[in-house]
Amino acid sequence: MSDDGLRCGCAGATVWFTGLPGSGKTTIAQALADALRVRRHRVEILDGDPRYATLPTGPARDDPHRYTERTGLAAEVLARNGFLTLVSATAPGAAGLAAVRRRHEASGTPYVEIHLDAPRSVCAKRRPAGEGTGPAAPTPAPDEAYEPPAEPDLRLITHHMSVTQTAAAVYALLADKGVVRSRCPGPADGNTPDPDPLAGQGA
Repeated sequence: MSDDGLRCGCAGATVWFTGLPGSGKTTIAQALADALRVRRHRVEILDGDPRYATLPTGPARDDPHRYTERTGLAAEVLARNGFLTLVSATAPGAAGLAAVRRRHEASGTPYVEIHLDAPRSVCAKRRPAGEGTGPAAPTPAPDEAYEPPAEPDLRLITHHMSVTQTAAAVYALLADKGVVRSRCPGPADGNTPDPDPLAGQGA
């Protein structure tokens, strides 16, 4: 686990980034994790991207709903143990995410759902050539089966925002919900990102 022993005392929570492959889930989750860690939060990332995968189970080729629920279980356990758990996974079916939310509500564990919304054409350009194709690809392909959540806690148009802006918007929501505390120290980020720093990122 990513624990440096410097917890700020905030409770754990699950933050689920959902969106088409190429919408920026991995990149933004990693940027948010960096911002949270310098503010002394314990952070764990569960990532479904095969290049950065940190999930304990492989892609469920025939049952994405079950895969989403199993990922949600892992996230909820981590969150109950004080980790801010950032999940970067497409979760193509809205029903799977609804089940994850219900599980968190039943245990009283904070759950925040972020929809990273970008057009398929933009996502396709960001994804490396050949990704999502071939014998190892899930059936059906994630972008073909993807069903965006009807009522996420936050919907961000990622192709019109920088990584820094997107991560800051999510952090502000977490602070507004009381998941993180504004008193937690952390340096200001004065970097100016590229117009579309997600280009070339597959998540």
